[in-house]
Amino acid sequence: MAFRTERDPLGPLNVPADAYYGVQTARAVENFPISGLRAPADLVTATVLVKRAAAEANRILGRLEPTTADAIIAAADEVLAGGLRDQFVVDVYQAGAGTSHNMNANEVLANRAAELLGAARGVYDRVHPNDHVNMGQSTNDVFPTSTRVALLLAHRPLVAEARELIESFAAKADAFGEVLKTGRTHLQDAVPMTFGQEFSGYASCLRRGTDDVAAAAEQLQELNIGATAVGTGLNAGHEYRTTVVENLARLTGLALRPAENLFRVTQSMGDVLAYSGALRRLAVELGKIASDLRLLSMGPRAGLSEVILPAVQPGSSIMPGKVNPSIPEMVNQVCFQVMGCDQTVALACEAGQLELNVMMPVIAWNALHASTILRNAMTSLRVRCVDGLTVDAARARELLDRSTAAATALNPYIGYAATADVAKTAVRTGRSVREVVLERGLLDAATLDAVLSVAEMTRGGIVGQDRQVGPLDGQAGRVGQEGPEGDQAPPKKETQ
Repeated sequence: MAFRTERDPLGPLNVPADAYYGVQTARAVENFPISGLRAPADLVTATVLVKRAAAEANRILGRLEPTTADAIIAAADEVLAGGLRDQFVVDVYQAGAGTSHNMNANEVLANRAAELLGAARGVYDRVHPNDHVNMGQSTNDVFPTSTRVALLLAHRPLVAEARELIESFAAKADAFGEVLKTGRTHLQDAVPMTFGQEFSGYASCLRRGTDDVAAAAEQLQELNIGATAVGTGLNAGHEYRTTVVENLARLTGLALRPAENLFRVTQSMGDVLAYSGALRRLAVELGKIASDLRLLSMGPRAGLSEVILPAVQPGSSIMPGKVNPSIPEMVNQVCFQVMGCDQTVALACEAGQLELNVMMPVIAWNALHASTILRNAMTSLRVRCVDGLTVDAARARELLDRSTAAATALNPYIGYAATADVAKTAVRTGRSVREVVLERGLLDAATLDAVLSVAEMTRGGIVGQDRQVGPLDGQAGRVGQEGPEGDQAPPKKETQ
């Protein structure tokens, strides 16, 4: 490999001759051969957008000679169009605050801009990484600004995909709105419900989690670019700061604004923590739903087998014909990773000291990684699982008819204790609840048919109340709550 020699304040160092990065990036490559992970694409994009917006602002303010500014802008546009991405080579785990990442961007843009002006790579007389590309900036305002912009860029497709998944679950709720099934709590039989009700709950859980992500993203719109090293704005100034933010807003279409307090946004990554926490909440909701789909589909002969998931791949290398809930299993793993990313973000946010949080590189990578994998997991879940999901109504009804939990509707008529004894007897003897109630003479057949209507149970309230039915004469039952003298008061009407 051919090399060129560059110098920085630490002395000379060989840099690959064809590299657009320079000496400080080369030092970082030597210092941090840690993970093989590189800056996420959105972070590179956001950083280059910041550099472009700053060059334009410095040209407008007369601080940067127009030809030089235009060359930097042209170089930035090449990167934004997908070029030179292989030149961003610094490991995720690097020196604090992201100085190496910032200098990687400065050097790539400086060398490409110089080349556009006819100069050789590694000769910085025409365009200098610090003096020109980094003019009016510090890593301490570039990196947090880039992190926020990158998360906002990733946020839009994430929320859009979440909304698509919500609509998919809502469509299933409509399709299965009248299909009866056994509700379950504590993994035990509970009162009847419909698949429509269950899936509407899934859609609503995801909607609330997505709304939290959208609300948390608004905090990321506040930028500290122009704060420079500690928040005072040294070498930048108010006019520069507002101009850069205006440029960034125009370039991205985002509702960006200067930080109300530059010191807060420079000291703290709390806004990123809030966004990461919202991603965690959405991941928790999504992971719970994925686990439910795995439970509901387990079988096909020795489990619940109420939900039929699309087969996407063979499920075993030894058991022919076995099909696993592969997509929900993947979603669970992604959700665990998102929660782990959030834990890292939280620890790193707390580790900031005084005027700066130097743990920003690991914060940015984890928050962006969580955004990416969560979005992709939701896409796969929607396209390869939920959209093709069906329910086995006959199997669900079979399990419902075998359950004794429907006896709960008897409570307002014969009381909790008598109902519990009926249910236990039915389980012990294998007979139906209806048979046990009629045998004991607790309710007449017509009344019992109304009370044990599982379809009516899913609509809430006291089943059979409109028929004005009650216990048979001489039986120790009750309708509603007893009055102070032991009188039988009319049942209280419940609202949903």
